[in-house]
Amino acid sequence: MNWGMKNRISRIIKPGTGHCVMLAVDHGYFQGPTTGLRNLGKTVEPLLPYADALMITRGGLRNWIPPESGIPVILRVSGGQSILKELSNEVITTSIEDAIRINASAITCSVYVGSEYEKETIANLSKLVDEGEKYGIPVLAVTAVGKDMARDARYLGLASRICVETGTHIVKTYYTEDFGSVVEACGNVPVVIAGGTKIPEKEALLMAHNAISEGAAGVDMGRNIFQSDSPVGMIKAIRSVVHDRNSVDEAYGIYVKEK
Repeated sequence: MNWGMKNRISRIIKPGTGHCVMLAVDHGYFQGPTTGLRNLGKTVEPLLPYADALMITRGGLRNWIPPESGIPVILRVSGGQSILKELSNEVITTSIEDAIRINASAITCSVYVGSEYEKETIANLSKLVDEGEKYGIPVLAVTAVGKDMARDARYLGLASRICVETGTHIVKTYYTEDFGSVVEACGNVPVVIAGGTKIPEKEALLMAHNAISEGAAGVDMGRNIFQSDSPVGMIKAIRSVVHDRNSVDEAYGIYVKEK
């Protein structure tokens, strides 16, 4: 791995702890102005000091995030379908040149294993890995599985391992029972968990705590932070679990105090 690649990864996964808290706000690329992100800038601005990296589209970045913020950017570069159609039918929407202009610390796409357009999404990842290697920009693969497939260790492990074999530098997947086997399947490639749909705050903290305990390098949460009744309190609580290894009760106390 070249120097530039290592440097960009170290902006995201902090060398001091070996962990990271990513804030995902790229939902608009297929959901439009979803709850909590109608005014993306207003939502995200107070959270930036507590996020290690921001997952976002180029349009979201240029419209709502000040360049002076200094936040490392994981740039969403795939899309093509809305929630009204088959989501797996994605293309690459953003060139590597634009990622370089934006000064992205990483680029990301989704890989839909077991879906109608599985091959095409793996091809998208392969293309990004080739271009990322050329310019020293790491690639984060977001795993998804077919609509009729359970989000269990068997299928998430399958999807994650395919992304690793294709050359991704970071894997984002869902937490599940026997999560350690998913991490093991990824070898030396760091794994971060997706937050998924909004759940009660204490449950989200428990999920993050268990994932870190079972080998995850971090979390990439969106709705469980920005749809919380205390987004700042929730991201602070998540940080305490991920970086400080606080217990769930200690972290929940941070959330309650901020609330």
